[in-house]
Amino acid sequence: MNILRCKTLLTVAITGCFASACSAPKPVAATLEIAPTFTIREIMQSMVGPRADSLWNAVGTSVTEKGLETKAPANEEEWASLRHEAVTLAEAMNSILIPGRKVASPGDQPKDPKAELAPEQIEILINQDRATWAKLAHDLQDAVGVAIKAVDAKDAEALSNAGGGIDTACETCHKKYWYPNQETRTKQ
Repeated sequence: MNILRCKTLLTVAITGCFASACSAPKPVAATLEIAPTFTIREIMQSMVGPRADSLWNAVGTSVTEKGLETKAPANEEEWASLRHEAVTLAEAMNSILIPGRKVASPGDQPKDPKAELAPEQIEILINQDRATWAKLAHDLQDAVGVAIKAVDAKDAEALSNAGGGIDTACETCHKKYWYPNQETRTKQ
């Protein structure tokens, strides 16, 4: 009887070990409490706009008194700096997706009320369709990923070409949320 009891207890113990080993651990992110500190507008002004400008302005050609001048990253430090700019831009999209983040501070107004929606209206649009909001943020991350590949390859032409994808991703989101009633706009 003792052997049978030991076998039963051993079977129960082994089954319990397997069951606990096979159960999915609780995701760490589910236990973290993320509290947004700054508004989407502040993230756009301090992270997104300046980083996108750095990528757009990293490569270019202009005609000057001296003739045709080409601008491109010239050394490891400049390429590394551009990569940091691109990573910050891509990660800013994760920040704007944090639930509960406000579009703007209370009382903030659009710069051009005739062309732009008020922050409260933008927030309503975002909250009505968070899936599209997330998709557009991820579209920008994907476009920045192309720029990062160009930076990693130290390919100035590919970086220049990647700028168009970044611009398209930004403009698509702006047309949906910032100035949806306008047909076209130029990059600001």
